[in-house]
Amino acid sequence: MTDADALLAASRRPLVIGVGGGGDVVGALATAESCRLLHGASPVVGGVTWERRPIDPRPGPRTVSEIEGGRSLAGTVVAAGADTRVRGDGTRFAESHMARFLGEEVVLVDPNPGPAEVAAGLARTMERLRADLLVAVDVGGDALAHGHEPGLASPLCDALMLAAIGRAGAEGDVPVLGGVFGMGCDGELTPAEVLERLGEIAAAGGAAGIQGLTEPVASRLEAAVAEVPTEASAQAVRAFRGERGTTRIRGGRRRVELSLMAAATVYFDLPVALGSAARLAAAVSSARDLEDANDRLNSLGVRTELDAEREPPPV
Repeated sequence: MTDADALLAASRRPLVIGVGGGGDVVGALATAESCRLLHGASPVVGGVTWERRPIDPRPGPRTVSEIEGGRSLAGTVVAAGADTRVRGDGTRFAESHMARFLGEEVVLVDPNPGPAEVAAGLARTMERLRADLLVAVDVGGDALAHGHEPGLASPLCDALMLAAIGRAGAEGDVPVLGGVFGMGCDGELTPAEVLERLGEIAAAGGAAGIQGLTEPVASRLEAAVAEVPTEASAQAVRAFRGERGTTRIRGGRRRVELSLMAAATVYFDLPVALGSAARLAAAVSSARDLEDANDRLNSLGVRTELDAEREPPPV
């Protein structure tokens, strides 16, 4: 059984990836800061080249070839600085803002080539950064969706990245760990639905531990939220500060139920999750690329964020 406390305490150089794109890199910072403050680690945070439509109107994640101002780490991975942006239109990633906030490079992953190439790129990145633990953090918990949940809106990026990180652990000497930060804070799965999925993982022997925010970590995240565009991760800090009940995000389109559980990261054994609750990640594990992964989810009756972004915006 995976013990998250032991893995995080032993790690000197964890690489913590926010797997859902956009502001999930802030959720990753919660784990990274805990490792730094509690265990004296030198963590690296990262995220994905997929921004929300209000920031990047072009559908889908950006490719490595479209990025300028970054340093190549592997075929699918770049080290992003404060000036890393999309060539031509100047779109900046959440990771660019995070790099400015931290004063250091942040890992930026291009998911377009699919789980196999992303896994290989992450394994190579681990070597180059001398990282010793790879942590996949999802803000909200929709990475564990089954596909039929009424609020599910962005399953593709989460599924592909969970599958890739799972492959990196299975195919190489890379210890991996999964986590849900800010349960229900993205307004997709409800807290009850996330708890049900986590219970499914626990029943399969994959529960790994829970870590709540502390005052120093919460303060660090508050400062990051002021610099990095994110709504979901900000809700977890609000919950830590004592806010309760229902609030709305995404221009009022999404409802979030705040409770103290929203201020925690729940860790799980990633391979066990892929064999139990993370059904969509398992479904795309052998996908050739992002398009194939999208087609596989569509074949299961799941509408993805890529489908939504390809539709004309409402007038």
